[in-house]
Amino acid sequence: MAGIGFELKKLFNRRGLFAAFRAYGYAGVVCTGPMLLGVVLLLGVMFLCDITGSSRHSRELLVCMITYTLLASLTVTSFLSMVVTRFIADQLYEENYEAVLPSFWGSSGLMLIVGGILYGVFLIFSGAGLLDGFLCFGFFGELIITWNAMSYLTAIKDYRGILLAFIAAIVVTFLTGWILLMTGIPHVEALLIAVSVGYGVMMVWDVALLYQYFPSGNVSAFFFLRWVDQFLPLAFTGLFINIGLFAHLVIMWMGPLQVKVQGLFVGAPSHDVPALIAFLTILVTTVNFVVSVEVNFYPKYRNYYSLFNDKGAIGDIKQAGEEMRKVLNMELKYTALKQLLTTALVISVGGILLEYLPLGFNDLMEGYFRTLCVGYGLYAVANTMLLLLLYFTDYKGALWSSGIFAAGTSVFTIISLFFPQVYYGFGFLDGCVAFFLFSVLRLDYYTKRLPYYILSVQPVVQEDKTGIFTELGYFLDKKLEGRQELEKI
Repeated sequence: MAGIGFELKKLFNRRGLFAAFRAYGYAGVVCTGPMLLGVVLLLGVMFLCDITGSSRHSRELLVCMITYTLLASLTVTSFLSMVVTRFIADQLYEENYEAVLPSFWGSSGLMLIVGGILYGVFLIFSGAGLLDGFLCFGFFGELIITWNAMSYLTAIKDYRGILLAFIAAIVVTFLTGWILLMTGIPHVEALLIAVSVGYGVMMVWDVALLYQYFPSGNVSAFFFLRWVDQFLPLAFTGLFINIGLFAHLVIMWMGPLQVKVQGLFVGAPSHDVPALIAFLTILVTTVNFVVSVEVNFYPKYRNYYSLFNDKGAIGDIKQAGEEMRKVLNMELKYTALKQLLTTALVISVGGILLEYLPLGFNDLMEGYFRTLCVGYGLYAVANTMLLLLLYFTDYKGALWSSGIFAAGTSVFTIISLFFPQVYYGFGFLDGCVAFFLFSVLRLDYYTKRLPYYILSVQPVVQEDKTGIFTELGYFLDKKLEGRQELEKI
């Protein structure tokens, strides 16, 4: 991410409104591209269903299938996403560029196999038709590769290419969907094909960018699994963040708001739609983290640590530490203030605007929307602090913070089901409050004791952690070598 911030600083140094708009646009697409695309396409699918006279059942089934596939793919990839990012950073630092592409296909293959088995079993018993199940399964595979590719794209500075891929995916999806609907294909199948084609365009484009920037190599495709054992807290941090973000949706599907659509496909539209719209409010903080915190904070951070590495004077280290913490606190305050203003504006104006959209908003949904906007706002700021904990390599603190978030949103949402329906959104909000408070306290505690953690906590002798994932890598390497020898024979 520091590489992205460094390149964005060049864009922001250019004067003019258009240059600033372009820099913010690039940051938004690079950091939130696939997720933003998912939200846009879901809203677009609902819009196409409305203007083409789709039945309510078809619309709800389509939204359920897309949502389930999105959440399933995010859950599968969340376990490896942060570890893979750490692996890429280490390989780029060591200028071992040939290890990047093999690890991409190795990690993608593992997630496709594990996720494909689990999601395939669900689809078999889900009650979906054969064609619908096949389309969902193919869409799931595309998403796995797309999410994984975005972890690797943090090392690429071709913002124009990434932005064009994002726009092309949206345009292709809607054009394909409209054409298929006009030919008389049923709504569910037509729009599932359209979404798959749209994400397929983005997936192919992103992979092409990876091949453009990284050379092919003979490094083991499963070499990265050693990093899973060494940085296991990172793996669970990513998983817990994903659980914290989406567990409240799944719990609501099992509660009184449940609407049975078909087979195992259930939903809670009165809660899901407000959550979908409220989620968009975190884009402000996500983009601001890259544009503001990383661009302004990273030079101070780099200077501080370089003084330790280059044997800087104690006085210089103290001064650099004070400057770094000052910039950090200032940027965090600005980030929180921007999110607060955005949340307040959306709550004030959003409810009025949403009444004019064909989303079926009522008073209960507007209440959920306001509550969830506050929750997602707190999550966005807390997640920024969690990322900063990772910056300072406080993996234990980040793990505890994400664990509290996952447990808090899950437990509080279950508790909220015992109260009147107007209070349902407060379960997620309470979990976000706990996440925010712990992150604030942990970041403050850790940054005040940075010299101690840098000089005293690090192991005297380098530790080489090996475990089940390292052994899995060795096993898979042997299998591949044996297969290659047979092919030669």
